[in-house]
Amino acid sequence: MAWTFGEFRLDPERFQLSRGGMPVRVEPQVLSVLIHLVRNRDRMVTKDEIATAVWQGQAVSDASISSRIRSARQAVDDDGARQAVIRTVHGRGFRFVAEATALAPAPAASESIVHPSSDHPGGRPSMAVLPFRPLGMLPELAIMSDAIPHEIIEALSRLRWLAVIARGSSFRFRQAGIDLDLVSTALTARYILSGIIESPRRTIAVTLELTDASSREILWADRLVAPVDQIGDLRARIVAHLIAALETHIPFNEARLARLNDPESLDAWSNYHLGLAHLYRFTAVDTALAQGCFERAVTADPQFARAHAGLSFTSFLDAFLRLSADPAAAGRNARRHAENSLELDPLDPFANFTMGRSFWLTDEPEVALDWLARATALNPNYAQGFYASAFTAMLTGDAPATFGALETSLHLSPLDPLLYGVHGVRAQMLVQQEEHQAAAHWADRAATTPGAHHLIAMIALAANSLAGRHDQAARWRQEVRRRKPDASAADYFAAFPTRDTGSRARIATELRRHGF
Repeated sequence: MAWTFGEFRLDPERFQLSRGGMPVRVEPQVLSVLIHLVRNRDRMVTKDEIATAVWQGQAVSDASISSRIRSARQAVDDDGARQAVIRTVHGRGFRFVAEATALAPAPAASESIVHPSSDHPGGRPSMAVLPFRPLGMLPELAIMSDAIPHEIIEALSRLRWLAVIARGSSFRFRQAGIDLDLVSTALTARYILSGIIESPRRTIAVTLELTDASSREILWADRLVAPVDQIGDLRARIVAHLIAALETHIPFNEARLARLNDPESLDAWSNYHLGLAHLYRFTAVDTALAQGCFERAVTADPQFARAHAGLSFTSFLDAFLRLSADPAAAGRNARRHAENSLELDPLDPFANFTMGRSFWLTDEPEVALDWLARATALNPNYAQGFYASAFTAMLTGDAPATFGALETSLHLSPLDPLLYGVHGVRAQMLVQQEEHQAAAHWADRAATTPGAHHLIAMIALAANSLAGRHDQAARWRQEVRRRKPDASAADYFAAFPTRDTGSRARIATELRRHGF
């Protein structure tokens, strides 16, 4: 809803006042006051009500309110003497008295259509990154309150699944106590990232909060600290830490909200996030459910690149975990869906990731590495891309590349859904180096990490058996049989076609010893 009065147009959705089609420069609090007055133009608005609406009920002086009213009058070519637009009701409040006409905004062509009964907003998630609020900052470091959010916006713009509001819009909201409802409405942002930056005792401390704008629920928060002379490293850590958190918390929240709605009303993005929620459980049932979600997303939007990449992922799991009766066909589907995704969006890291992993299934690790390197070049903070690169380097026996990529992946996403794979690849590489005790330690960690499947338990079985820990190996043998009764050594080597013949022979011997 926007309004016109005289030569002016006031648009709360865009959070903009314009005159004759040209924007009028107005401070956010002044614009908030003006919007509230116009919205309630049929009555007087008290000072307390203005304080609640604009300052969220924080203590504010009459002088501050009067200052904002004076600035609002100047913006609309009014003054305290004429009061042709904003009239003062002495001792009580203010009223908007100019004749205003309400305009119903036309829906944008690109907006997703959402079923009227749905409480989920639908469409691609959107985020506004606000300037950080400085507290006790050293003068020479005050610029960091803008510089770090700017770097975050640049990094988030690489994420194809998240719409990021431009700095020119979000940086208009920089004062303390800003109304998040106002920010969300003005910028059409579903999520808001805010922060506080301090410099106590020659250190820099940044506190971050990720908020769901509709529910006001804080989904994630963290605090990072570093000495002043390590501010460059801190800036890089903030960006990497944040992106890893967003990759987990926003899809989880989107899936949670989607579950509350009628499945028939869900749009492509909602089905996609529901698919992700099932995807990382690595069971036959959940993989099938994820596939159904991605198929519905493609039906709703055939041009949705990420939904095609999701279908590549589920087909990959069908082949890799032998969930399908025809693993070869599942492998071909993994490649086909990845190609479809890349044709629609060649710059999506997830599309490049799924294309790279499809080459594991055809024993072409060198080709896989090229695609995975492209995925991490497109998004340098893509933890799963680095994990997949480590896996591929392990297949070719490149230990330095394996361990380096694993450390990067773990640093970026210490609680990643593929964490079991990170530990499992380390264990597999240590077996190749004949470090069997260390391999057994990491394999145990891998197999007890959430999401670990029967192939990870087979790594633990082989590593413990090679380390002489036969009781532990026997326990893992029972666990493999429980998870997949028909598991075989052939399944193991189809999933891990390593080029190191010595380790392959040693593992094969131990698997045979335990009946595989």
